Amino acid sequence: MTKTVILGVIGSDAHVVGITILEQALEAAGFDVVNLGVQTSQEDFVEATSANDAEAVLVSSLYGHAKQDCEGFHQRIADADLDVTTYIGGNLAVGQDDFEETRKFFRELGFDRVFNSETDPEDAIEALRADLDMRSTESEQESQTVSA
Repeated sequence: MTKTVILGVIGSDAHVVGITILEQALEAAGFDVVNLGVQTSQEDFVEATSANDAEAVLVSSLYGHAKQDCEGFHQRIADADLDVTTYIGGNLAVGQDDFEETRKFFRELGFDRVFNSETDPEDAIEALRADLDMRSTESEQESQTVSA
């Protein structure tokens, strides 16, 4: 079963390279990706999640102002009565010295996983598969394809 994920760059951030790479990696891994692009509002993430019955939202931010851009994000998700896994990644804070502090901050905001800008897309995909309970061996995938 294909899982739908919403992907975008939040706030006023206009960095597109990271989400383009992530979109390609997610699609190659079998996800249905709705890429909202850059400079995406919290409302747009919530609306797209609802409209596409998405299982996960992946927020990217590279310009260092994600703390401000994400305040209240999970309240909007709750207000829309959405049950969705949320990730954030990138260069999330200006002058980010200790990423563990940054990770803690975003976990407290409600994000299920927090990644730095050095994270390999495959690591995020593996985490997403685990969080969405999509783990299966290649032989199981082949048998599902054959029996379908």
